Amino acid sequence: MCGILALIQANALDTSVATELHEALYFLQHRGQDACGIATCASGGKIYQCKGNGLASKVFREDGSRVADLPGYMGIGHLRYPTAGTSANAEAQPFYVNSPYGICFAHNGNLINATALKRFLDFEAHRHINTESDSELMLNIFANELNETGKARVNDKDIVEALQRMDSYGIRPLIMGSRPSDNGEGMDYMMASESVALKQLGFTHFVDILPGQAVIIRKGAGPVAYQIQERKRYSPDIFEFCYFARPDSVIDGISVNASRENMGYRLALKIKRILTPAEINAIDVIIPIPETSNTSAPCVAAKLKRPIYQGFVKNRYGKTIFEPRKYPFFRTFIMPGQQQRIRGVQRKLNAMDEKFVGKTVLLIDDSIVRGTTSREIVTMTRAAGAKKVYFASCAPPITHPHIYGIDLASPSELIAHDKGANRALEDIAKHIGADKVIFQDLEDLKASCSEAVVSNSTPREERDFEVGVFCGNYVTPVDEGYFQHIEEVRGETRKMKVLEKAREAVANGWADQEELEIATKGIKVAEKGKLVPASGEDKNCGAYTAVNGGAKRRKQSREEKSPPKDQMDISLHNYGDFER
Repeated sequence: MCGILALIQANALDTSVATELHEALYFLQHRGQDACGIATCASGGKIYQCKGNGLASKVFREDGSRVADLPGYMGIGHLRYPTAGTSANAEAQPFYVNSPYGICFAHNGNLINATALKRFLDFEAHRHINTESDSELMLNIFANELNETGKARVNDKDIVEALQRMDSYGIRPLIMGSRPSDNGEGMDYMMASESVALKQLGFTHFVDILPGQAVIIRKGAGPVAYQIQERKRYSPDIFEFCYFARPDSVIDGISVNASRENMGYRLALKIKRILTPAEINAIDVIIPIPETSNTSAPCVAAKLKRPIYQGFVKNRYGKTIFEPRKYPFFRTFIMPGQQQRIRGVQRKLNAMDEKFVGKTVLLIDDSIVRGTTSREIVTMTRAAGAKKVYFASCAPPITHPHIYGIDLASPSELIAHDKGANRALEDIAKHIGADKVIFQDLEDLKASCSEAVVSNSTPREERDFEVGVFCGNYVTPVDEGYFQHIEEVRGETRKMKVLEKAREAVANGWADQEELEIATKGIKVAEKGKLVPASGEDKNCGAYTAVNGGAKRRKQSREEKSPPKDQMDISLHNYGDFER
């Protein structure tokens, strides 16, 4: 899951596009905190770019001063949330290729046929792929198709034909809006992953880009839509509404805020079916876990007729002691290691004891993924004095991996993976320390979203949702080998991050036993992508000779050297690549 933006101004002499794209990045920052970037095009076709690892405030500086180096009247922006691939600067987007024509590219999602595409590019198209990013694959596939035309300049028809490989399910959102230009001559057009970015910049007349559809906007002209592929099914990812999207956004004609209110009302009905009337009456307080459930919890409280209070205070400005630039307190499941996630939870939230002491508490959260966050919150709740704790999730149990761009967890890490329905509830409640755990039903979740269509939205034919994480039924055909592939990729991606965190913990004297073993023996990817301490004899494991509080790196042979921690993009000079 990433955030993407595109803006073209009617006045080609206007050079302020980067300023507006930079502002829009902050409205979509929740969609990706790993890296970000902007690429612009000025008169004469000159492309300028700034991108790198970190939040928008780091890459473009707190005062936005780097935006001044990005002139142009049109441009694209990207916020990266790491899924497949690594977190090197080289994988920050937008990507660029100079042939043919010079193309900049930003992408939101995952490719489930990446291995086959990479083989095609290598052996048939003879195009070099320099990173592990799916997006670089897509860009080169597109570039190769355009190159096959042999033309000095391409037209709309050529572009449409080059996009024939795209899917037609509409899993990821893209919305377009328009506004009059500053001089009143013509219209500016903008696209974004969520409507909030368009609205805040004064764009109106929102239009959802449909599944299998491409929209081409020429300089000085209006948008033209082409149906590249026959639409098979309208299947937006339902996790956008559960968790990722901002509540003030409208996606695919569905109000995110209204969908979450509906989730609360339906979850209350499920709670009534699970708890006895006496147990419900005994609930002293309903407390939402910030922030997504802040919308659903009041609806649960209203339906159950129980009081609701804000019992947790979120630390919005603190930074983790592990990697302060990269993981300010945003989303804990993005952090690479289990111990980091636990500590991240403890530093992100603080419980107000007076809201918990001697009370039976019903906690409301948007979902339960690994259970790490939930367990720490239940522990905090009990430590604050609660006598009984129920835990309710607005989403059903997450039983399968997400394969379309949201790196929730490996299957083995999912708390509800490979459990029968009845056993799952008991095991999960025990694991997180709650007296009972209650999940939303999948059909109720789907209905909550379907019933939240805004009044001025065009009705969607054959609307469904991508719900594979809850049941394993994905909207696209998936080769069985892909799951093993993605687990290996995820494991390798996390490997260096976890190793670095273990080294840091040892060097500073706060390492636990597992971190100590990883730092001294190294780390390897085991079955199903699970990261475990190496045996000490494994090569390429990056082992230390260390004691807690004083680490020294053991000498490695040339064959054992770890891969580089980072690499820069080779396509354009990037201001984001260097500290200035």
